[in-house]
Amino acid sequence: MRVLLYLVIIVTANVVTAAFAPLHLGMFIIPMGTFFIGATFILRDLVQNKYGRLKTYLFIAIALVLSASLSFMYGDTLLIVFASAISFAVSETTDTEIYTRLKLPMSLRVFYSGLVGGFLDSVIFVVIGLSPLGANFLPWETVPMAILGQVIVKTIIQGLAALIINQTNNRKLMSN
Repeated sequence: MRVLLYLVIIVTANVVTAAFAPLHLGMFIIPMGTFFIGATFILRDLVQNKYGRLKTYLFIAIALVLSASLSFMYGDTLLIVFASAISFAVSETTDTEIYTRLKLPMSLRVFYSGLVGGFLDSVIFVVIGLSPLGANFLPWETVPMAILGQVIVKTIIQGLAALIINQTNNRKLMSN
């Protein structure tokens, strides 16, 4: 079930990003799929807990192929598909490796690994995919706000997940 949910959320993020215009909140530009991408890091951690690191890489590869295929089918340019694939591969790999190496409670591992993964995902996707270096959807002066908007949303999602995991673990300890 965890793997299925992980794959569904990744596909949903790409479909939503392709189908809806970005959200403009003041100076921040946030692709709609960002709200789902923040959850993928949490779900990936849960998948890793159940199946281990090596199998998690297999699921990341499956998600990458599914995501890129659907993104292209929904009309994203090859450059956007490429940027999405690169940012996904780097951020999910980084999240996996940080999560694996941290010797902290699960809630903090989820938070810290997702924080770094989310930051890398945001920077790589915006610079390679959206900036003048990429598809030229955003002028350079708006690139920092596009990155920051995504980072803020993903950080909030990671923080909420960490709180929920911490509360859940505390309840389990109290009931034992």
